[in-house]
This record gives sequence, C-alpha cells and structure tokens, in this order.
Amino acid sequence: MNAIHYLRCFAGITTREWLRFLNQRGRFFSALVRPLVWLAIFAMILLFNGMLISLSMVYDREMGSMRILMVSPLPRWFLLTAKLFAGCVLSIIQAYAFLVIALLWDIVPPWYGYITVLPALILSGLMMGALGLLLSSAIRQLENFASVMNFVIFPMFFASSALYPLWHIKEASLLLYYICQANPFTHAVELIRFALYARLEPVSAIVLVAATAIFLTLAVYGYDPAKGLMQRRAAD
Repeated sequence: MNAIHYLRCFAGITTREWLRFLNQRGRFFSALVRPLVWLAIFAMILLFNGMLISLSMVYDREMGSMRILMVSPLPRWFLLTAKLFAGCVLSIIQAYAFLVIALLWDIVPPWYGYITVLPALILSGLMMGALGLLLSSAIRQLENFASVMNFVIFPMFFASSALYPLWHIKEASLLLYYICQANPFTHAVELIRFALYARLEPVSAIVLVAATAIFLTLAVYGYDPAKGLMQRRAAD
C-alpha cells in the first residue's frame, strides 16, 4: 500500500457519500428544516449529520457493503477516518446553506465570519461524526437506531447552550450548567458562535479535539473484529 492507494480509497469513499447525498435530496432539505423548526443555530445540522453517519454505517453493515470495505488491505483506522471526513464535508456544505437561510432572520455575522467559522465547523463536524461512528459500532440492528438516537440527539441538544447562553443556564440551575459544560456539543456550539465573530474559545477547541480523538479511537476499536464490539456481535 502506497500513498496513491490511500488517496484512491479516500476519493472513492468521499465520492460515494456525495453521490448518496445527491440522490437523497430529502436528506438535505430535512437537515435544514429541523433547525428552523427548533429555532436553533446551525450547529444542530452538525449534530444530526453526525448521527446520520451512524445510520449510514449501520445500513451499510446490514446491506453488506460495509463488510466489503472493511476487508480491503487498507488499515481500518484509515477507512473509518475517510468515512468521517466524507460526512464532515457534507455537514459543512449544509451548515453554510443554513447560514444563507439565516439571513432571513436578520442573523448577519461580519463578512469575515464566514471564513473564520470554517475551522470551527470542521472540528465540530469531526467530533459529531466520530461520535456517530462510535454509536454505529454498538448498534446491532437498523431497527434499534431510532430508539438509540432518542437517547443521544435530544439530550445532547437540550442539555447544551444551543437554545440559551451558559450564563443564563447557570442562573437557572447550577446542576444543569455543569451538565451542559460536560456536554461536548455545548463546546461545538460555543466554538462556532465565537468563530463567527473571529474570536477563539480555547477551552471549547481543546475539548472538541480531545473528544474527537477519544470517540474515533473507541470507534476503531469497536470495529476491530478481533477485539471490539464486532467480535461480541459475532459471538452472540
């Protein structure tokens, strides 16, 4: 295996995700409608798309395409990372689309905010995607996906600063404030909010980098048939 093989694999996985996205136009519009319905900031798109990565992995595993991908000679960590980056690209595209729609609600950040927010979007998208990969390694059947997501998406969203600023949450409930602080999605929201105005939130950036590394490492372990959750499913 050389660099060309790795590049071809990455391009193939990314192209497959992009073609699937183009063939599922409802997925694009629903990802925009949901944040509008909840009157949330566009970080919610990253949350839902991270979970959609989990759904696509479970679906691919049941249909057999994931097994074909995993038996390739390329290392498993690279395949999962390529899948993660492919999903992150789609999340960023949809987030920028929502930024355009947000202009209708007089949400107008400075022009440079559209540039400075990109690293925050990438880091947040990778964190949520890594969490989706980790969850997909633990979900046994596609039918179990909805019930599992109800215990992930909504708690992460409502126990964050997506709807109310942290200082307001602290005034209302100190316990809820600490829960929000421990929620990695809160730090994704804060990093994006500050980045839109060319400001860095260092604590949130560090938390997201650490959470991404932990989630991705556990996901690689979970997809290892010799050690992880895949072996336990086979034993069952």
